[in-house]
Amino acid sequence: MNWRERIVSDPLVLRGKACIQGTRIPAALVLGYVAPGKDTAAIVGEFPDLTPEDIAACLDFARDLASFEAAAG
Repeated sequence: MNWRERIVSDPLVLRGKACIQGTRIPAALVLGYVAPGKDTAAIVGEFPDLTPEDIAACLDFARDLASFEAAAG
């Protein structure tokens, strides 16, 4: 899966924050639920517009962002 197919940034939506495509749910918000260990089913339960694939895309997005910043630093 390519996270770029699910995570988008539009300057007219939430000031350009990376969001799940077709929603106003920021990737950072999803990652904030994942970080303390909340499972995919619980996150989808709170955000019915999300799919497990959206959550996986957020993790891939974070991994790529961390790799980019580590290489740039």
